[in-house]
Amino acid sequence: MKKQKAFEKFIHGIFLILGLITVGCVLLITFYLVLAGIPAIRKIGLSDFLFNAKWASTAKEPSYGILPFILTSVYGTAGAILIGVPIGFLTSVYLAKLAPAKVRTVVSGAVGLLAGIPSVVYGLVGMMVLVPGIRKLFHVPDGASLLAAIIVLAIMILPSIINVSITALEAVPKEYEDASLALGATPVETYFKVSVPAAKSGIAAAVVLGVGRAIGEAMAVMMVSGNGPNLPELFGSVRFLTTAVASEMSYSSGLQRQALFSIALVLFLFIMLINGALNFFLKRSKEE
Repeated sequence: MKKQKAFEKFIHGIFLILGLITVGCVLLITFYLVLAGIPAIRKIGLSDFLFNAKWASTAKEPSYGILPFILTSVYGTAGAILIGVPIGFLTSVYLAKLAPAKVRTVVSGAVGLLAGIPSVVYGLVGMMVLVPGIRKLFHVPDGASLLAAIIVLAIMILPSIINVSITALEAVPKEYEDASLALGATPVETYFKVSVPAAKSGIAAAVVLGVGRAIGEAMAVMMVSGNGPNLPELFGSVRFLTTAVASEMSYSSGLQRQALFSIALVLFLFIMLINGALNFFLKRSKEE
């Protein structure tokens, strides 16, 4: 018994250390971004930095307004969520509750393959297939646009939403469904009115993961969005917060480099705000 308790304390200590390391990494990243990002915001001015619609970091008289990047990230993430969440949610319900074993095996394998594809491959396929398709379908000068980025992001967040939602739905006790069926509900009614509400916390966690993936993606978005520092238009060339940092960091220096760290700080705070808001509403719904 003493050896078993000692072993359990040892394992508990390891888990505690790993958890503290994780928290420490987050705090270290936060501290570094604040130190690296604040100087540029002080020099440029918070209002000019956040609400100026012109970004011209390499001009003779540079301008460092990131409003187009913020709006593009918001619109792009919202569009990807509006497309990807319903598709991912309905797919997860079908695979977890309705699909035959063979169909589930094939579709689950395809979803796993989507999760393993590098983002640069998504961008390459989007650039070679999606961008020309949008140009021909909508008769626009260039298909590299916000719409292309939204579609690519919607596809990229599907594996996270589907896999986590399936796990949540399968964790619902079978007794809940049996009781619903015994009361005369159809299987579909049972799944959507009993199983889904019981698994809503896990499904919401899947949405949070999808939002994080959509906001943080850079390479694939850069390849299909046109990467122009413009205010967002559905068929216009746009630049996201992530791509703004990735596209200029390699040759930046001085105030321009500091401004890119400030963009990273805004992106970090943006993600923290969204995750905090979603977690707040989740806890509130549980309490109710």
